Order: sequence, then structure tokens, then C-alpha cells
Amino acid sequence: MSRLRQIARSGASGASRTAGGGGRWTLGALAIAALAGLPIGAIVWAALAGGETDEASGTLGDLAATVLPTYIANTALLMLLAGGIAAIIGTGCAWLIAATRFPGQRLLGWALVLPLALPAYLAAYIYADMLDYAGPVQSALRSLTGWGAEDYIFPDIRSLGGGAFVLGFVLYPYVYLLARTAFATQSLTQFRAARSLGAPPARAFRQVALPAARPAIAGGLALVLMEVLADFGVAEYFAIPTFSTGIFRSWLAMGDKAAALKLAAVMLVFVILLVAWEAQSRRGRSDSRDGLAARPTDEPLVGLSPLGKVLAFAACALPVLLGFVLPAGYLVSLALSETAQNAAGEIGTYLKGSLWLGLATALLCLIAALLLAFARARSPSRAAAGAIRLATLGYALPGALLAVGLLAPLGAFDQSLTRFARDSLGWTGGLLLTGTSAILVYALSVRFLTVAYNSVSGGLARIPPSLDAAARSLGAGPSQVLARIYAPLLAPSLAGAAALVFIDTLRELPATLILRPFNLETLATRTYRLASDERLVEAAIPALILLAAGLLPVLVLNRLGKR
Repeated sequence: MSRLRQIARSGASGASRTAGGGGRWTLGALAIAALAGLPIGAIVWAALAGGETDEASGTLGDLAATVLPTYIANTALLMLLAGGIAAIIGTGCAWLIAATRFPGQRLLGWALVLPLALPAYLAAYIYADMLDYAGPVQSALRSLTGWGAEDYIFPDIRSLGGGAFVLGFVLYPYVYLLARTAFATQSLTQFRAARSLGAPPARAFRQVALPAARPAIAGGLALVLMEVLADFGVAEYFAIPTFSTGIFRSWLAMGDKAAALKLAAVMLVFVILLVAWEAQSRRGRSDSRDGLAARPTDEPLVGLSPLGKVLAFAACALPVLLGFVLPAGYLVSLALSETAQNAAGEIGTYLKGSLWLGLATALLCLIAALLLAFARARSPSRAAAGAIRLATLGYALPGALLAVGLLAPLGAFDQSLTRFARDSLGWTGGLLLTGTSAILVYALSVRFLTVAYNSVSGGLARIPPSLDAAARSLGAGPSQVLARIYAPLLAPSLAGAAALVFIDTLRELPATLILRPFNLETLATRTYRLASDERLVEAAIPALILLAAGLLPVLVLNRLGKR
């Protein structure tokens, strides 16, 4: 009995120590949130404070009179067109997969997610090469018809419409995944009731199934619009003036930091609206599983005629064909050419830079994600919740916005630090931080911390708190609890988080282009530079590596979508 009392007292003291340590976890979360929120604070400060000179304070007015309307119009139109394409394809294919039966449905249900593996800028390079005047499509058309250059009109892929086409067919899986889950899990009793009352399938879909799935569709569409807003590679390659290209050109090409910060501030308004919309759509989502119990998995909700099955197969196969199969196949054909093989001799250098950058970013994200996850579990306070929300906002920030938001305050701090080192320590070199890999790793960690946190937090939530309390009651210290309980149980979540952050880092383009040191070249930046010089054949092998790396998160998303 005395032993039981001792264990109970030890458990109580362990619980009190855990609760007492909640303040430390909150402080850690607040510190991470401050670092992650630095670019947002810098952009807001630049927008509200104006400038120290009349020239700087008039920057926004000058932008409004020159390029700002063009950036707003092009960005909004690109979002509207690409979002419309993604919404139509994603919703339509999700309904066909969830409610009907046709040959090849199971394979297409999985394959419809594959376009997410292809970075949008790679798709832009490939389609531009395929559809240009000297490309294989127009060349085959001229050889078959005998036409000359002036005998036909071919759509220009290097246009705003072409950019919307590429982005829409690459990003529609965001809508498809959430819509498919909503259609498969929502209550279908009302749909059957509408059909029993004589409503045709199309009307029942519009008035019953579609409204029930609208929150999920809106959430997927919000993610698509975030990606379109953040896009740099497609807009730059197709010469579409958008906020991302405008920030990039103002900062690097023109050296106008004030203009870049003002553009980033206007872009931040778009980001805030999209984040609010996505959060609102999540609150409207239902987790009902009545639909799964309402019908057997082999019974179609809507019966199709033989012609309808052929059309359903074509409707689901076309997005896969245009969004993944054709670009990937064309890339493989380029990679097998002798020119691509000869250019692959230097790929080790770019692969080394990508691996180092991905590993450093993944490690930093894991450390920060662990601190945030334990803060949420050990200190469920409003301060900790707010800090976590701010720290995980980086995934919604476009890379160009994040880069200029970090460079502005860090540049000023770096100048002060270098001045102090020169005056006090006799430092004779240049700036200590700006232009180093540390700034790039910092920026990418802010960008992808959300990915790591979601995985680690989900893994930690599955560990019962009683295990911690039991170990403490038996005299185990914090280091022993971490090594013997949390480390083994969190290993799969940590590995998954590291892999996803690593792959996202490999594929990131705008932030890497702006912040990377001169001696660092990655697979993404090398592919961008070769494609910009119209040397896509030489860029085929690094682009193919990026495509292959993107398959892992796609498989994870597809598995989660099925669950």
C-alpha cells in the first residue's frame, strides 16, 4: 500500500512538473512565432510606415499609376481562370469516381492525383516546348497538312490563357481530393430521396450533392488559388506580369526595395483573404460518415449507360493525360537524348546543393515542429494557440513575398552587426548574414514549417498522456521519457515530416532564386535557368528528378484522401 501511495505521489508530482513546464513550452512557441512572423511584420511595417524620403513615400502612388493595376488584373484573372478550370475538373471527376461505376475507375481514382507531382513551372516549360512553332505538335501539323506558317492560327501557350491552362490542370487535384472525400462520406439519403421523387440525376446533383460538398470544394479551391497567387515560374516563363514576377523584378532587376515591399504588402492582402476563406470553408465541413453506410461500395449511386461509361472514362482520363502523362512522357523522351545525357555530367553539383539545403531545412523544421507540438499538448493556452497559428502561416505565404519580407529586416540587422564587428573586432569582410545559405534555410523553414508541424502534431496526438505520467511515476527523467517513449512512437511521423519538407524544399523556386548565395545552385534553379535559355533538353534530367521526388507527397495525399 505504501508503494502505491508513493507511485501516486510521484505521478502527481510528475503531472505538476509537466503542467508547470507548460510556460516554457509557451515561451518556445512564442519565440518560433516571432521568427516565423518576421516577414509579415516587416511587410506590414513597410506598408504603414511609408518611407523616409518623399520618393519612397510616393512609391505606392507611383505603382498605382503604372504597373499595380496590371499586376492586380493579371493576378486576379489568372486566379479566376485557373481556379475555374481546377474547380470544374476536380468536382466533376470526384463525383464520377464517388457516385458511378465504369471500367478503369479504380485506376483513374488514384491516377487523378498524379498531376500534383509535376511542379507547375516544369509543366509550363514542357508545354511551351511541345506547342511552340518549332515544337513537335505544330511540326507534325504542318507535315500532315502541308501548311505554311501563314496558313493556320495556333493558340499561343505563352499567354495568360496558357498559364491558366497549365496551372488549372496541375492543381485541380486539390479540389478533387477534398470533393471526392466529401461525396464519399456525406449522407446520401437525401440524394436518393430526390431521385425517388422523380428528380433526374443532374438535378439531384445540383440541388442535393453539390451543396452538401460545397465547403470541401471551397477549401480545395482556396488551396488552388493560394498556389496560383504564389506561382512565379509559370508567370515568369510565359511573360505574365503578376505580383510574384513584379516583386522579383523590382527587388533584383531594378534594385527598388521600396517598390518590392509595397507590392508584397498588396499581395499580403490577397493572402489574408484566401487564408480566411480557407479557414471558413473548414468550419463548414461535415465529418459525417453516413454515406459509407448508406450504400455498398459496389453499388453505384448513379447508373450509367454504355455510352455514359465511355464518356465518364474519357472525362477522368483526359485530366490525367494532360496534367501528367503527356508532360512526363515528353520529359522522359528528352532525358533519353544524347544532349541530355552529355549535360548530366554536372548534375552532381546541383544535386549536392539540393540535398544539403533540403536536409538542413528538414532538420530545422523538425526541431521547431516538435517544440510547437509539445507546446500545444502541454500548454493549451490561448497564447500558445495563437503562436502556433502564426508560426504555421508560412505555407500560405508566396516564396517571393517571404523572401523580400525577410531580406528587409535582416538586411538592416546585418548591416548593424557587420558595422559592430568592423569597429569592435576589426572585421574586414563583407556582410555576415546576407547572401549566405543560413538566410535561405531560415526562409524555407518558415515556408514549410506547417508541413512538419501537421505530421508531428498528428503523431503526438496518438500518444496517450498516461504513458508519460506512468514513466514519470516510475522515476524516469525527461531525457529517458523522450528517448524510450516519444522517440520510438514519433519516429514514423518525424520521418514523414522530414521527407515532405525535404521534397518541398527541392521544388521551391522563387525564394531560392532570390535568397540563394552565388555559389549555390539547386535542381530547381538549374532547371529554371536552362529552360529560360530555351535549353529544355539539357534541363530534362534534373527536371525528371524533381518530378520523381514529387510522387512521394502525392502518394501520401492520395492515401489520406482514401481514409
